[in-house]
Amino acid sequence: MRKNLSLILLIACAASNVFSLSLDELIDPAYAARLRSDGEAITETQLKKPAPKLMPRHPALRQFVSGALSLDPNVCAETLYLYRKPVFSGSWSEAQRAQLFNQMLALSSLSGIQYYSASRKTMRTFYETSGVIDAPDTKKPVPDPVFSRPPEAFTLYARQKDLTFGDNIYRYDYQTVQDGIFFLQENLTPLNAGIITAVGKNRLRSILAVIDCGDSLLIYAVSLAKAATVLGMGDRISNSFGNRADAVIEWFSGRADFVFNGVFDGVFSDN
Repeated sequence: MRKNLSLILLIACAASNVFSLSLDELIDPAYAARLRSDGEAITETQLKKPAPKLMPRHPALRQFVSGALSLDPNVCAETLYLYRKPVFSGSWSEAQRAQLFNQMLALSSLSGIQYYSASRKTMRTFYETSGVIDAPDTKKPVPDPVFSRPPEAFTLYARQKDLTFGDNIYRYDYQTVQDGIFFLQENLTPLNAGIITAVGKNRLRSILAVIDCGDSLLIYAVSLAKAATVLGMGDRISNSFGNRADAVIEWFSGRADFVFNGVFDGVFSDN
């Protein structure tokens, strides 16, 4: 009996540590030190035949991103950011994980967020409007989904009016694991910059990954695109995607503040 009990406890302890990767295990220690010391994001942009350089060493995330790399992109913009939990030290609870997942589903709250426009050298509205729809064809607005327990995988569709790339339809694919929440945004309509198709249909994959690191969340954003080869367009797009990633990370950080400060009461309604 004692041997069996010891074995059960050993298995339980091992299971609890499966997802306990530290920040230094997830990324290069030099990057970890930079994130801890100055609080600034680390960015990397590449053109032609890019490959992610900043991606955390997280098995589920790497598998999630691998599908996007089949796009054979010619633009890659990455960002790493460390979000420090304001009033909580230790791994997130199941309730907090569910709340964070719901915040990442709340695409309507992206309406009106700002990003820095490198071409205009000023802050500019990113999405004028943003909302979940029932399907790409019917485009009927529906409320942001809410779950009491995050599903392992979930897909939704959104209509988002971008002041640079116009009114477009996107597919969002979500994946959850014990210590992480990821989503991948794919454009189902072409992204046009004026008369130029900057990124064709299904040629953009933007990923946001949130990984629990105890007293912090490691946030990784990457945009991979097969963009137009018009002279200068690649640089413009990579800079734009990098700045837009910063805006999305700031948006998520604000939503996470609500979760870790106990603003949400934990009441959910499953879809």
